[in-house]
Amino acid sequence: MNKEKLLLATTNQGKTREIKSFLKDLPLLIFSLQDARMTESFSEKGKTFEENARGKSLFYSADWDGLTLAEDSGLEVEALDGAPGVLSARFSGSQATDDKNNQKVLELMNRIPFERRKAHFVSCMVLSQREKIIQEIKETVEGFIALQERGSYGFGYDPLFYYTPLEKTFAELLPDEKNKVSHRGRALKKMREFLSAYLTHKSS
Repeated sequence: MNKEKLLLATTNQGKTREIKSFLKDLPLLIFSLQDARMTESFSEKGKTFEENARGKSLFYSADWDGLTLAEDSGLEVEALDGAPGVLSARFSGSQATDDKNNQKVLELMNRIPFERRKAHFVSCMVLSQREKIIQEIKETVEGFIALQERGSYGFGYDPLFYYTPLEKTFAELLPDEKNKVSHRGRALKKMREFLSAYLTHKSS
């Protein structure tokens, strides 16, 4: 089977690693935006994760012959009325970092008891080709905001996201453990199944 080109429409290196790991056994040549030398960048102005994922996928697919996979994801905290939400990556301002974002969440959640710290991660993925959407997938995972950062794996809000069934934050889980239960892992499992069938059909 000839390998299809797939562009990952993200500049987030953590996401890139996770997606590549999930799709590595498929007949795909996977490119990052840097690999493809994409110089223009998409401005995320959508009000939902779905809008941002669609926008990114269609934007980058316009100048790419192969498939384009975009993902928008983030953290929604009940006690913060759904924040950080679509602003997850830049929650602490224009110079946001993972550490600054986590510290802002902890400060806003100060004095809120654990039982009222419910939160969930959202992952929306959109696969397109030449400005035409082929598949959309959305997955979530429920958890709580920990009282302090824990763990050294993962990225983003992983040190704060306490996953009750395993009694650990996502940052305390090894990558393979996290991918089995995370929002992005669940979405990637479905996307992998779709891509496997799609590529097989396309080559037949």
